[in-house]
Amino acid sequence: MIELIEFLNLAQVNRPIESQLSKALLRVIERGDFILGPESSGFEQSFANYIGVKHAIGTGSGLDALTLIISALNLPSGSEIIVPANTYIATILAILHNQCVPILVEPCVETHNIDVTHLSDFLSDRTRAVIAVHLYGQISDWTAIEEFTDRHGLILIEDAAQAHGASTAGRKAGALGDAAAFSFYPTKNLGALGDGGMVTTDDDALAQRVRALRNYGKGDSGVSESIGWNSRLDELQAAVLQVKLPYLDAWNNRRRAIARIYQQRITHPLVQLPKAVEPNAHVWHQFVIRTEQRARLASHLRDNGIGTAIHYPVPAHRQPVLRDRSNGTLPITERLSDQILSLPMNTSLTDEQVISIAEAINTWPTIT
Repeated sequence: MIELIEFLNLAQVNRPIESQLSKALLRVIERGDFILGPESSGFEQSFANYIGVKHAIGTGSGLDALTLIISALNLPSGSEIIVPANTYIATILAILHNQCVPILVEPCVETHNIDVTHLSDFLSDRTRAVIAVHLYGQISDWTAIEEFTDRHGLILIEDAAQAHGASTAGRKAGALGDAAAFSFYPTKNLGALGDGGMVTTDDDALAQRVRALRNYGKGDSGVSESIGWNSRLDELQAAVLQVKLPYLDAWNNRRRAIARIYQQRITHPLVQLPKAVEPNAHVWHQFVIRTEQRARLASHLRDNGIGTAIHYPVPAHRQPVLRDRSNGTLPITERLSDQILSLPMNTSLTDEQVISIAEAINTWPTIT
């Protein structure tokens, strides 16, 4: 009988700390504070300490976090923001919400992150910022991106939605740019039991503006001084995340161990493995392989009881919202979108399961 290996089962992932989560939730329910209370302020401080920044501001989602950062910058309408073409649509929606223009740049085929060699090609007198997305848990080519933004006086924003705990040269994602956005969607390396997000920054003025904007634009006066949103990390989710945060490094280490097994065991000639520039700093939110025969491989794995996913099946520039907003053809992004396949990657997997997934890939019949 074939053992079923789901792509992701969040009940299994959360089961080892289920009793701690239940106690935390009950504590919030009994206290009766549900919005902007001690749980959210406590977790904000804990997360700021973990990342190594002065400020962490909880929001309703990762999209909201990025939207609020851009809004707080007060960029002129029509400002251009350079962004990877190979990213989840939320990164680009945050730009559009602020009446700015996304300038899409092709990815590096090996890392899937933005290809820094093309940044200068898209610089104009309207360019105001760069968003560096740390896709799948690997930090972008930070030295090159930082040098580019410093040279041209641009704002540097991190989309760290998939990079909780990732680092480069001893600095964590979220402490590298002028500000960073995190998501706590349940599937993330640090996931809530619902939606949630966080802005991190060392900029006092920016932090103050984000705090106001997330809460109806209210300043110290308690009245709305700007056009804000209702986007706050609630107490229940903050309590859950406070329980999970101390486990994050160990969970990321387990993901690295799983990735090593995949890297060592998968030897199929038609499968290309992902490249880790800094193996001990990558946090492997997803383990994404490539093959020109993706549908066949996914079907083969499904027949062997193994779940897979695609991150992402329709590139952002091909989606209706960007139909008339794309800045050119993006053949590399489209090729990746046609070839990528995400294998199971979560802390509930056993070594034996990971090995069996690799063996199933290696026994996939080739068609010549």
